[in-house]
Amino acid sequence: MSTHAIEIARGERFAFGENWARYLGILDEARIQEAEASLTQMLDVRNLAGKTFLDIGSGSGLFSLAARRLGARVHSLDYDPQSVACTAELRRRYFPNDLDWTVEEGSALDRDYLSSLGRFDVVYSWGVLHHTGKMWDALDAAVLPVAPGGRLFIAIYNDTGKETIRWRRIKRIYNALPVPLKTPFILALIAPAQLKEAATALVTFRVRTYLESWTRCESKRGMSRWRDIVDWIGGYPYEAARIDEIFDFYRARNCTMARVKSDSYRLGPNEFVFVKDR
Repeated sequence: MSTHAIEIARGERFAFGENWARYLGILDEARIQEAEASLTQMLDVRNLAGKTFLDIGSGSGLFSLAARRLGARVHSLDYDPQSVACTAELRRRYFPNDLDWTVEEGSALDRDYLSSLGRFDVVYSWGVLHHTGKMWDALDAAVLPVAPGGRLFIAIYNDTGKETIRWRRIKRIYNALPVPLKTPFILALIAPAQLKEAATALVTFRVRTYLESWTRCESKRGMSRWRDIVDWIGGYPYEAARIDEIFDFYRARNCTMARVKSDSYRLGPNEFVFVKDR
């Protein structure tokens, strides 16, 4: 049994790849275009033609696909074998036998491996490094494959203190539960907020809008609402950092922050784009 499989069996890690495999069933053109828009907006580019793009923790493969469609030469890697399979499936669907898109298994914590890949114009790792179990080591390693003048685009959960601690406990409980209890656990957690939202929709005659929110793209990143919820509640290991901590960390590694997108009062991820000075 692989280390990854052992960690899942012990309740030490969420099966991200299993979640993404289900997501591929609803992936459509609209979601792909949303993912493309997310990349171009944060990187402040119209396309990625002629650029190299490293996707650390490719997950579903959606953003590797988006980068490839935008013209980049893409290298996708993930620690989770099922996530690797998902990314490979998208490559098969949209760019079969493409020599400019590599998909393989690899760890964000393996410095030697990351260094061996060469240097990239864009290194992308959205919502991944805080799930490695060694976030600061992963953040440090992510700089290694960034070319001088290249960009590092990451998203890291915001540290809100007590709420972050509370959610770490919830995630640990979820992953320790037997499989039949996982979905009921999620439904129990979201029920209060969803009942309130549904009631508001009812009295404001927006029931259809509420129901459609469960089928359309939930965010600019092209993810479905339910998959986002499962990913959030299940996502473990789980670490977080404040904006100033991330800024100081990368400033000490010769990186200048080019853009940040955040809500410092919420638990969700802050998005950062850094430029590597040298």
